[in-house]
Amino acid sequence: MRVREVHLVEGAPVRFRDRMLGYLALTKPRVIELLLVTTIPAMLLAHRGSVDPLLILNTLFGGMLAAAGANALNCVADADIDKLMKRTERRPLARATVPRSHALVFGLALSVASFFWLWWTTNMLSAHLAAATIAFYVLIYTLVLKRRTSQNVVWGGAAGCMPVMIGWSAVTGTIGWQALVMFAIIFFWTPPHTWALAMKYKDDYRAAGVPMLPVVATEQQVTKQIVIYTWLTVLATLALIPGAGWLYASVATLAGAWFLVMAHRLHAGVRRGESVKPLRLFLQSNNYLAVVFVALAVDSAIALPTIFP
Repeated sequence: MRVREVHLVEGAPVRFRDRMLGYLALTKPRVIELLLVTTIPAMLLAHRGSVDPLLILNTLFGGMLAAAGANALNCVADADIDKLMKRTERRPLARATVPRSHALVFGLALSVASFFWLWWTTNMLSAHLAAATIAFYVLIYTLVLKRRTSQNVVWGGAAGCMPVMIGWSAVTGTIGWQALVMFAIIFFWTPPHTWALAMKYKDDYRAAGVPMLPVVATEQQVTKQIVIYTWLTVLATLALIPGAGWLYASVATLAGAWFLVMAHRLHAGVRRGESVKPLRLFLQSNNYLAVVFVALAVDSAIALPTIFP
């Protein structure tokens, strides 16, 4: 979902429609879409072939509230650096479409609502996992790691892995090994995905004083790390095969090979001194993750026989 950018004249009043679009933009809808894509397969795998549709809807809604709240609070914390980066200078707080104090209340309200919604409709474990995710993303990643270490997205990416844990726990009330493997898939996928984007916008991050890896390391060093984490991602997807069916196994293997080729081509191009397009890997990494998790969802929904019964 794409939110229209709002262009304001300094000192001019903000129209109601623009203010509402600003609040929507604070939630980062496109990020929420990706998070929810990983939640459904986790729920379907947790109880192959028979998950209550209402439980899925309730979990998705609670997860959406949690992600929206965390994203809004992230915007509040990053308002100063968003003004310095071309990629983010049109965000609501950078453009003063929404007052910062209102955005803070908005983010907190969504976060609290997500906790009670998940507690009411699923279970206490899922609610606590959502709350822990928000706290980690805002307090640990945004306020501490992001501005202090080039490994920020490695550890901060753990927040983006939590939807699979929440989805699994909503169905089972526990955390199974499959949920931990899905967590690992997203954990290892996040660095190459984010670093590819950061390579494109490294001047933005440098101007904002954010030590993303492409800012403090050479392109060859960055792409080498991208290759390593891509291998770890693909190996993690293969580790899930024993708990899934042949459809997932086939798609994960083929998609993994394709993703590895993309990463190795980027690294090889940098080593040869060619002009590379890291944004292509960033975009294709989204497609890769979506294909793998959609295959897992379909495989689980029709309850295909597992590879190792």
